[in-house]
Amino acid sequence: MNPIDQFKQERKERIDGFGKNKELKAASEQFNIVSNKEMYSYNFSWMGRPIIQYPQDMIAMQELIWEIKPDIIVETGIAHGGSLIYYASIMELIGKGEVLGIDIDIRDHNKKEIESHPMFKRIKMIQGSAIDPAIVEQVKKHVEGKKTVMVCLDSNHTHAHVLDELKMYADFTTVGSYCVVFDTIVEDLPKGSYDRPWDVGNNPKTAVFEFLKTNDSFVIDKHIDNKLLISVAPDGYLKRIK
Repeated sequence: MNPIDQFKQERKERIDGFGKNKELKAASEQFNIVSNKEMYSYNFSWMGRPIIQYPQDMIAMQELIWEIKPDIIVETGIAHGGSLIYYASIMELIGKGEVLGIDIDIRDHNKKEIESHPMFKRIKMIQGSAIDPAIVEQVKKHVEGKKTVMVCLDSNHTHAHVLDELKMYADFTTVGSYCVVFDTIVEDLPKGSYDRPWDVGNNPKTAVFEFLKTNDSFVIDKHIDNKLLISVAPDGYLKRIK
């Protein structure tokens, strides 16, 4: 075995072991609970824009984007636009692709900052509810003819909303690519952790599990979960296999 393949094999075996390492998993679970309580994800930015994500998840997304090289990434939920700019910057390095962001309320100050950013050349935005059929039709036109499509769901985190998003957007995902559902961590945090409509039993992870009951085109990529351990999207990296 050549050194590169040997390194990859050793890494795979190590990551597989993480999934069975009780001490490591317990430590990561405790960090996930405390760090979410302390709004840890609000501490970071990418190329000048706040990116309200865990760095571990963004490294995973970088790995996926570099490997898959999507022609378009569709993301529901824009907020400050940091993740749109992050994905666009990787596509800029790859030399192709665009990012389409959808949000029910693209605030003027965020819109201005995103549109004035150097990476905006690879970004398009649509304002409206991600589950409005008229908005979905607009998205459909953007992905039409694209060879490789990735989807990220990160807007309203209630079970009903995310399940609707999965039903409406997951099929845009091309075989071999991913539909990534963020904030599945809500299910694993203490009840009442959020002053929002979502909570334990009503969140993106419960929507993922419900969706997978009737859709066998996707599987949860547990290898990513085992690798990251610290993540807001456990069981949320859905790979399309057929």
